[in-house]
Amino acid sequence: YERSLPPQQNLTKAILLSINYFTGSSLHSPTVREPAYNFSGTAVIDQDFKEIQLSDFKGKYLVLFFYPLDFTFVCPTEIIAFSDRIKEFHAINTEVVGVSTDSHFSHLAWINTSRKSGGLGPLNYPLLSDFNKTISRDYGVLVEEEGVALRGLFIIDPKGILRQITVNDLPVGRSVDETLRLVKAFQFVEEHGEVCPANWKPDSPTIKPDPKGSKEYFEKVN
Repeated sequence: YERSLPPQQNLTKAILLSINYFTGSSLHSPTVREPAYNFSGTAVIDQDFKEIQLSDFKGKYLVLFFYPLDFTFVCPTEIIAFSDRIKEFHAINTEVVGVSTDSHFSHLAWINTSRKSGGLGPLNYPLLSDFNKTISRDYGVLVEEEGVALRGLFIIDPKGILRQITVNDLPVGRSVDETLRLVKAFQFVEEHGEVCPANWKPDSPTIKPDPKGSKEYFEKVN
């Protein structure tokens, strides 16, 4: 793919990636197969404040998901759903980080609110503050006029490369099952070299990515 780009486009891409590496800022929206944009900020982890950044997760898959606001309605259902299944993510070498434009103080207050009252209760992964909106803007999910992020979800591989991007409008939440399925699918391809068809799940058939080898799959399922 890289070799097919004209030299000028390759140079432009290299300049953009260099700017992000040294400054942490982006000049275009994130793109699958390119390095994820660096981020850093204050997160709430185990009832405490801690600075985190993208490089902390090197060597692991990372599910980075954005949500609009603390103390809202759909958001706690998503955040809790990921938290309740964190062991399944850890079992496949994957970490989860949630992000919104609220302050870390707001995050902590929400975590300290019971689930029956619309709060989060104890949380099993970092909740990152993007109070200055830099991260949401860099990742292309910020609704500027509202100051909140769309429901963006980014799967970043152990080398820091973006492998998947999903962005929902505000009213509709995301699926933890689908997120786990996608991570497992990317990991399967990396380990085995075969590709994953529609609705693939672990232990279901995969496809050899060549004209002759692929016939084995098509003969099996059709």
